[in-house]
Amino acid sequence: MKRDIPTKLAVLILGALTSLSAQDLTITNARIIIPNGAVIARGSIVVRAGKIASVTPGAPTATAAAGASAKIIDAKGLTAMPGFIDGHRHINTGPNEKAQMQALLEAGYTTVLSGGGPADGNITLRDHIDKGVINGPRIIPSGSLRLANNTPEMARAEVRKMAEMGIKFTGEIALTPIPGPSEKELEVLRAVVDEAKKVGVMVQVHAVSSRAMVAAVDAGVPLLVHLPNKDWVSKEDAKRVAAAGVKVLGTVSFGSPVFGVFADDNKPRFRDGKAWPEGIVDGVRLGEEAGYMPVNARTIWDAGVVLGYCTDTTYDPKAGLDHELKMLNVMFSMQDLIKMMGPNTASYVQMSDQIGTLEAGKLADLILIDGDPLEGYWNWLKTKVVVKGGVVVVDKR
Repeated sequence: MKRDIPTKLAVLILGALTSLSAQDLTITNARIIIPNGAVIARGSIVVRAGKIASVTPGAPTATAAAGASAKIIDAKGLTAMPGFIDGHRHINTGPNEKAQMQALLEAGYTTVLSGGGPADGNITLRDHIDKGVINGPRIIPSGSLRLANNTPEMARAEVRKMAEMGIKFTGEIALTPIPGPSEKELEVLRAVVDEAKKVGVMVQVHAVSSRAMVAAVDAGVPLLVHLPNKDWVSKEDAKRVAAAGVKVLGTVSFGSPVFGVFADDNKPRFRDGKAWPEGIVDGVRLGEEAGYMPVNARTIWDAGVVLGYCTDTTYDPKAGLDHELKMLNVMFSMQDLIKMMGPNTASYVQMSDQIGTLEAGKLADLILIDGDPLEGYWNWLKTKVVVKGGVVVVDKR
């Protein structure tokens, strides 16, 4: 009897994986946000083999509907929009991963790029989700790399190791913001950028001052995980970033106080729960960061830089989404946010051809929310259904 246990276990695992495989699905009677923020007032989305087959006004065409399974979701006026993408959040495997990943899904996230941490742990977390051990968003792992105490050749070796592990992104590589990066830091960074190009790894840099940002751009860095929060970005520097084709993530709510997340006592806190503003690491401790980042985001955006979305936090995903959107709302329209959180962030994570918009041929990563996202960001917090790769992973209707 005991000899049958491995066989039965294998059958159970196979069954679990099969249930997580891509489904055929039809969503009807939905308000649909399509590319460029345009809206289909009431339409249908047909999904086949995990990808969007059609997005049409009214009922699906007979051709599109043919072959679709009996899995039908009547949205009853809910809004369909692309699943949220967090381009920089600190996650890793661990004892609480199941609850954390479920919370991300329920907030509407379908793809998350790990902000750093041990590469092995990021890979383990990704594999746990992909194999159906836990439910969660699509995880893009990264690998940590520090410039300090590294030589150019040592850093090159680390990049090659990442590539061998299948890692496509470095974690955030910190540059000294004030007074600015040293020549030694930049020498190592240039080696990292050069080696990364050879082996197909995207380099992400943490540059939180204008001086560090410009130095990273001049070193050939393609991705910046933060806007500067130590000073104002000039229009000239913003144009320099745009001309270089460097993509940037916002983290606009960095520095602004959080309420009601860590304790319901009406006391302002920083995003790690410490007192605001003195709890901000390496900040000026007067709260100026709360002003620099939203304004810098608009300056960067108006210069034509591809500005994406991220939270760079570890606290509750829905609270983090609320916090970030609330600050973005000060400087951006809802149409801007649809572009920022969809196609722009998809471009940052190098998946423009697969996610970020609802159109035929892309992965069926979408959410149904209870409200009109163009009315206000608060409706973006009302996720009812989450579909990842054609699989309904959350249904709270």
